Amino acid sequence: MIYFPHAKINIGLRVLGKRTDGFHDIESVFFPVPLHDILEIIPSEAFQFTYSGVDHIDGENLVTKAYQALQRITKVPLVKIHLHKAIPIGAGVGGGSSDASFTLRALNEQFQLYISDADLHEVALSLGSDCPFFLKNQPQYVTGRGEHMKEAELQLKGYQLIVVNPGIHISTKEAYSNLIIPKREGELSFNETIKLPMEEWGNHFQNDFEQYAFNQYPEIEHIKKEMSNAGAIFSSMTGTGSTVYGFFKDKNQLPTFPSKYMQRVIQL
Repeated sequence: MIYFPHAKINIGLRVLGKRTDGFHDIESVFFPVPLHDILEIIPSEAFQFTYSGVDHIDGENLVTKAYQALQRITKVPLVKIHLHKAIPIGAGVGGGSSDASFTLRALNEQFQLYISDADLHEVALSLGSDCPFFLKNQPQYVTGRGEHMKEAELQLKGYQLIVVNPGIHISTKEAYSNLIIPKREGELSFNETIKLPMEEWGNHFQNDFEQYAFNQYPEIEHIKKEMSNAGAIFSSMTGTGSTVYGFFKDKNQLPTFPSKYMQRVIQL
């Protein structure tokens, strides 16, 4: 069977502090966007994983790890998995996490493994902090290391969303190792901020990883400035970078970027 793992954007991303388990507590709103990889899973006489598409995958990958994680808790049939990558790796849109979670869900449904949603959530979390989100298909207000989710109240119908990736790879490890966590005082929670008119989001939403990414890769900051100059109601880098997105009311305002960039316009 064929599945289409989707990407996400972060509407705001705060890092609240480092935990005793080595992870970080965050606050964010995760919003699914229709940028897709293609995942095919078919029965086989031996486990196989192959890939194609925009990025080379070195060594172990999250799809294989997802299969192995399910094997540890139940009997999983042997399969051949082919992943075609269209979502760039290291782009801040959760492509690898989505591939892993869709693998978990697909195997559970395709082979009737009867693994509960709660157990799938735990397996997904063991693979990555973003992974549990991709078991859902709705915007979520996310806290903890990513495991605590609450459906987010977002009204975005009618907006144009442009998503632009300049082809710069930023690893999550790199981003966190260079992160300076800002002092916080009297900030509105993102769960409250999403209820405000979008015109006010820029006063409250921030992505703590922008400072490092913009300093290290000025091209990313330039994309955000181009969106703002074109009339974006709200624009931000997503995740740890390097993808930038912007919301527009009028499609005639949408900026143009070099053809070498991956870019997608989405009618919400």
